Amino acid sequence: MNAIKSCVAGLSLAFAMPTFACSICRCGDPTFNALGKDGVAQTGLRVAFDWDQVRKTQGEADDVDSLRERRYSLLAGYGFTDSFSVFARLPYSERNLTETAGGDAEHSSASGLADPEIYAQWRLWASPFEGDVGMRASLYVVGGVKTSWGENDASRDGERLDEHVQPGTGSTDWFAGLSGSYQINPRSALFVSMQYRHTGRNDAGYQYGRTALVNVAYERKLASRWDAVIEANYRHAGRDEIDDSGVLDPDTGGSIVYVTPRILFDLGSGWVARASAQVPLSQSSLYGAQNEKTVFNVGLTKLFSK
Repeated sequence: MNAIKSCVAGLSLAFAMPTFACSICRCGDPTFNALGKDGVAQTGLRVAFDWDQVRKTQGEADDVDSLRERRYSLLAGYGFTDSFSVFARLPYSERNLTETAGGDAEHSSASGLADPEIYAQWRLWASPFEGDVGMRASLYVVGGVKTSWGENDASRDGERLDEHVQPGTGSTDWFAGLSGSYQINPRSALFVSMQYRHTGRNDAGYQYGRTALVNVAYERKLASRWDAVIEANYRHAGRDEIDDSGVLDPDTGGSIVYVTPRILFDLGSGWVARASAQVPLSQSSLYGAQNEKTVFNVGLTKLFSK
């Protein structure tokens, strides 16, 4: 086991992109967030728990919507070999929406099961082991489905709440992508991933924008129990369609770039804790009037021996 692997071996695998609605979608690769690049080769059972907070606003002047989501996610994965793994992700969402029109504010909130995900990962190629460095390069493909099983009919006084406060999207989404890593030396590595999510339409006629994501990360071992990571995350999403006729929400979609510093600490006995802050660098290419805030994440993962 090389130097980076010894620090992150307790982390779980969660390759699929987060299940946030695309209009408040978080950039980044949750596999790398959870594991570092070496975790993708782990076998056996893995479980992980994550807490995320996402905030953004849409609109301007006296007509602004402000949304905050706090999400708790449980992930279970099993690696049959170091080349093939399957995963299931179960999220629970708490959303709060403040809608301001003409200076008057209206608050709504909902919580419940968000959309579970089921997916698989397969290693396409890996270069041979080289001395103390280990497996120098590898390439993976991932594919799966975000189900429509989350709550998407939350209401108040018999009236359905706004789409963006619903815990689940109510749509079935398919996703696929590639990831690759390169071991520079025993203490540092590069990781790159890209993915496309094909969103569906829910029963209310709403369809979140289809999304492409690209991530580049550098991981460095600081000490025997500490790792540090710096990432660049890019997301481009189409505008949301608000009904079956294809009418677009003007304040959704577009492109954004984040920088994400992350720290990982090996707690021992297969447990690893991690924390990150995803800071928006450029929002000028978002459509309409949008302002995305820093995304915070903390997590804890356990790897069980096979």
